[in-house]
This record gives sequence, structure tokens and C-alpha cells, in this order.
Amino acid sequence: MYDDFQAVERWSRKQVHCAYQALIVAIATRHADAVDIKFQAGDRAVWIALPCMMWVDYEKETGRKVTDPLAVQVAGHFLKYAIESGLDGGREMYSLTRRQAMEHLHAVLADHGEPPQQPITPWPEPA
Repeated sequence: MYDDFQAVERWSRKQVHCAYQALIVAIATRHADAVDIKFQAGDRAVWIALPCMMWVDYEKETGRKVTDPLAVQVAGHFLKYAIESGLDGGREMYSLTRRQAMEHLHAVLADHGEPPQQPITPWPEPA
């Protein structure tokens, strides 16, 4: 889906390979109320900052939690949108608003359905 994908840059028409690399809670690193999700987009690193309130809003709306894999999909969906729409101008970091984050979350769910409920950090099954 959106953790490893190809996008065509709107202005140059170049194919850009994007791959998820890391998820970091930005509260500790930047003193922000966000979770930073890093992608390698072609030859550069791009960070997508999702506001922590996205997790709260989604749980209030559905009673379900946003898992780490779902958050990666939301960030990747935004990155693909940014590249293909021409919004991406080579920036290193994009900070989404609550509204933007929820729009991309709903778009991922509409495209691919509700993910199975799982813990935020999956634990290995006992042997």
C-alpha cells in the first residue's frame, strides 16, 4: 500500500520510489505533539509529522485505535498525494493538521478497508 510505493512527480514526471524507514514519537525529539514518520523518497529523506490528536479523534469516532502500521499508511498516503499533486517541493518535513491527518486516514480506510484490530506494538505469538 503506502509503506513502499512509486509516485510520479507532477512537474518533472519523474518516477519516485518511496519507502518507509522509521517512526519516532516527536514529543521526545522535537517537543511537538506529533509522531514523525520517515520515508526515503528517491534520494532524499522526507518526514511526515502526524498530530497526536489524530489518534484521539479516530478513537472517539470509532472506538478503535490507530496502530503504528496504520499511521505509516496515513503518512505514506499523504506523501504520495504531495508528490503527485505537485505539493512536494523538496521539503524535508511536512506537518499535517488534525483535519489533514483525518482526511488521509479516512482515504486509506476507504481505499483499503479497516485493518484488523491489533495491539499498537504487536507481540510475538507464544511458541
